Amino acid sequence: MLTIDEVRLGVIGLGYVGLPLAVEFGKVLPTVGFDIDTRRVDELIDHVDHTMEVEAIELAEALQLSFSSDPEALRHCNVYIVTVPTPIDASRCPDLSLLITASQTVGRVVVPGDLVIYESTVFPGATEMYCIPVIERVSGLTFNQDFFAGYSPERINPGDKEHRITSIRKVTSGSTPKVAEFVDLLYRRIITAGTHKSSSIQVAEAAKVIENTQRDLNIALMNELAVIFNRLGLDTEEVLEAAGSKWNFLPFRPGLVGGHCIGVDPYYLTHRAQQVGYHPDVILSGRRINDGMGAYVAHQLVKQMVKRCLQVQGARVLVMGLTFKENCPDLRNTKVVDILSELSDYNVVVDIFDPQANKAEAERMYGIRLVDSPEADSYDAIILAVAHREFRELSVEVIRGWGKPEHVLYDLKFVLPKRDVDLRL
Repeated sequence: MLTIDEVRLGVIGLGYVGLPLAVEFGKVLPTVGFDIDTRRVDELIDHVDHTMEVEAIELAEALQLSFSSDPEALRHCNVYIVTVPTPIDASRCPDLSLLITASQTVGRVVVPGDLVIYESTVFPGATEMYCIPVIERVSGLTFNQDFFAGYSPERINPGDKEHRITSIRKVTSGSTPKVAEFVDLLYRRIITAGTHKSSSIQVAEAAKVIENTQRDLNIALMNELAVIFNRLGLDTEEVLEAAGSKWNFLPFRPGLVGGHCIGVDPYYLTHRAQQVGYHPDVILSGRRINDGMGAYVAHQLVKQMVKRCLQVQGARVLVMGLTFKENCPDLRNTKVVDILSELSDYNVVVDIFDPQANKAEAERMYGIRLVDSPEADSYDAIILAVAHREFRELSVEVIRGWGKPEHVLYDLKFVLPKRDVDLRL
């Protein structure tokens, strides 16, 4: 078995998860950051990270870190950490294609004595059922005899500058007790918050997938309450503030649930549950509620416009924010597009303004052209969809100034006082 001082690390996938990990390890161990995106690699070599997760100075401080899009650069490594995305497909089933491709890449370079650690979110059993057999087939090596595996689920929170990789406790595991101890020691080199060593890879996989499932269900409850309170004529935020005066009331809020984790991970768990003959009613019910919130928001806006005698067909609507969460440029699985899709059925003309989002990515991923800035006195309705800091710094007078003399202002994120808006979620 390797010793920590012998580790030559390869991090496969340099997105929101892989890059911060590679940077931290690159401060203490020889590390190769690998990604198939040559443009991504080139920008990182120039100390530029368009995801804004890592500053240029942090990249410069990782003195033992190099970047490459050539798989041959991994051949000198002996520990591989796979951090590629695990999305869902159009049928909301797990899409393991990137994970399989990464495992094939590892299989071409792994040699006896090497260790492969997965961080990508999967359902319990996926690592040993799907990934390890690929490495065995490509390499010709035998699992737990020639090479070993671990699983340490990512806990990156994009856009969060307070909870960083080193300050979030890390779950670890290994394919044998000895490997589990090694994986735990390896991560403790960079994780100041400490680690939690699981008894098996499957326990660690399950722990990860339920973290976001729990949050998804809590938000689904808030969304359902928002729908109920709206029908009762009650302000949801006022009700939640009152309930929150009790010490053990959980401070969740209603909203759009998108991104690469909360809106995706529950489908990995429900997929596995159904494979073993159980239909997870509660989890899928929560998913249906959250997946329907974009349409709900659009319908509420249209109803309010009709009540105000505003022409809906051909109306101009400004949507403030496109990314899946505030203060983050990540556009993956953003549910703001569900609002846009629903409004398009009413022949509404929509402008989307988002100072955090990358314009080229918005057009490539969704065919959306972001506006440079909203037009004054132009909109029949304004939806504050994402609570970017740039939007929080605006006065209600500035935001209202983009609307026509008669318009509807819908605040999804409780950014503005109740008295200053026409609708809140």
